[in-house]
Amino acid sequence: MNITSHNLTFYCQSLNIRKMVQKLVSETFRSTFRVIDQEVLRWFPGHMGRGLKQMQQKLKSVDCVLEVHDARIPISGRNNDFKTIIFGVKPHILVLNKVDLIDSKHIINIKNYFKDKNQQIVLTNCKNQHCKGIQKLLPMTCDLISKSDRFNRNNLNEFCVMIIGVPNVGKSSLINALRNRYLHKSKASPVGANPGITKSVLTRIKISENPLIYTLDTPGILTPNVPNTEIGLKLALCNLTQNHLIGESIIADYLLYWLNKHENFNYLKTFNLTEKSDDILTILAQIALAKQKIIKCKDVATGSYVYKPDLNTAAKIMLEHFSNGSLGKIMLDVDLI
Repeated sequence: MNITSHNLTFYCQSLNIRKMVQKLVSETFRSTFRVIDQEVLRWFPGHMGRGLKQMQQKLKSVDCVLEVHDARIPISGRNNDFKTIIFGVKPHILVLNKVDLIDSKHIINIKNYFKDKNQQIVLTNCKNQHCKGIQKLLPMTCDLISKSDRFNRNNLNEFCVMIIGVPNVGKSSLINALRNRYLHKSKASPVGANPGITKSVLTRIKISENPLIYTLDTPGILTPNVPNTEIGLKLALCNLTQNHLIGESIIADYLLYWLNKHENFNYLKTFNLTEKSDDILTILAQIALAKQKIIKCKDVATGSYVYKPDLNTAAKIMLEHFSNGSLGKIMLDVDLI
């Protein structure tokens, strides 16, 4: 589309005025993110409640629990109900997946944080079969099980592992990676880019022959109420909730706030911008214009059609660049470690 129309030129001039006014008003970035309606952070579909009950019923046939979480938010967003409802007295390993998306300098701090809490952790990248975390996970699991009281399962020569976690952290991908490594077989558990692919506790899936190990895939379970706005937006930013319920523009605004707060200005180079900004509309408009994402809409006042930058598409583009690492390897919980 040709974006040199009079209306679009006028919009760009208005955008420049907006940028100048913003610069005059404040030379600093936001220190806090504005509170949004907590209701938009609620997402607990019926299958999550059913899944939680199924998981509890299956515990008697489980030897170890692997809790999978996103390494970009190793603390935020973990379902604390798991500790009392699911793994309880069972051996438990926290698997921080997608470690390839965070800066390696944070890994030692993450390990020290959980070491102080006597928490066994493994960091993985399920897309890489040569990942050291994938290689050490089953030996660590077998060692923990052998040192535990298996109760009614003592006489069995097989192990059963339950994989739990919030939606879209890579639980099914982990099962498939282990199955591929130890059995050299293809995918046995469905995966997808959107949260909520697994709807119920599935039948047992073999992931190792020697030792004989089965696993149970489970639906991602969020807490019914997200504790606070920042945790909810971190979950959304990592694509662990249904983002359309919150709105991509709000999530992109939180991302901009976080990047500026931590003096991470990679977005300038990524989107070919000339100056930093704390105004999400300014950033999205420039991204839309650069990517030729323009929409035609009717002006209610005049009845004529005008061309404007497609801000919603620009927000999605910004979030995609975060997800694929184009904005840098980011660990969102850096202030909590």
